[in-house]
Amino acid sequence: MTASLSLRARLFGPVNQLLLQPVLASPAAVMRPKLERIAGLITHVPRGTRIEPITLAGRPAEKLTPKGATSGQVLYYLHGGAYLGGSPRTHRGMLAHVAKASGATVIAIDYRLAPEHPYPAALDDAVAGWKALLADGLAPSKLVIGGDSAGGNLALVTAIALRDAGLPLPAGLVLLSPWTDMSSSGRSMGTRAERDRLLTVRGIDRAAREFANGLPLADPRLSPLFANLKGLPKMLIQVGDDEVLLDDSLRLADAARKAGVDVTLEHRMGLWHVWQVMAGWMPEADQAVAAIGDFVRRLLR
Repeated sequence: MTASLSLRARLFGPVNQLLLQPVLASPAAVMRPKLERIAGLITHVPRGTRIEPITLAGRPAEKLTPKGATSGQVLYYLHGGAYLGGSPRTHRGMLAHVAKASGATVIAIDYRLAPEHPYPAALDDAVAGWKALLADGLAPSKLVIGGDSAGGNLALVTAIALRDAGLPLPAGLVLLSPWTDMSSSGRSMGTRAERDRLLTVRGIDRAAREFANGLPLADPRLSPLFANLKGLPKMLIQVGDDEVLLDDSLRLADAARKAGVDVTLEHRMGLWHVWQVMAGWMPEADQAVAAIGDFVRRLLR
């Protein structure tokens, strides 16, 4: 399964397991600074990318504008980190590469995190950020919402909340290894537990309970896999075969298609959770980012 992977992928996989897996299983107070330091070591920003700190709906955010960006086209991005950690800074390298590949400006909001701010704080911030983008005059047809892992969960629940409130929806959703089932009912939680290089079942369960604010973990507000998906925009889902959240993506794709949603599913063998963060360092990450760029360009042209 790994024989077809690049040499760099075969090297980075074990390194991720050694360095990152223990960090992601740590309590939030330990995880956050370590993630920031590790991200600083691997961040690779394409030349010509302009990075600006901004404020969006009262929250800190980063705006990444690639050279030759198409005016008015934006990927509104919600970072991963189990709802406990992560920031626009930890995802800066990947997002800069996505900006270059898509020609769109990327705006990543620094939403509030659990356990200090459990559900629905992150959702409130994400929806407020969306409203602020529209208030700035951006057209929803020129906007895409994206996210990875917990950020993929947040992108989905944000789109559902917008639909239910009768607010304009984005042109599409980009979901990278999205966490769609906080109840951990997918078979891959067992079948991929030994192969996952980043996540542990115990760490996922702890993060879910710290975020849930007393709600049942299978509640659709936490686990959008079980929500009504009808009327959502086109989706691009990317997932690696070697991750415990594999079934969160496969079942989402199936449920969304049954609800009439146009879904593009990219299921990559031998790869791990959100391998796209290695953009600029690993061919498989660059290929995934190129596919994201193509998806966004087609939607927003």
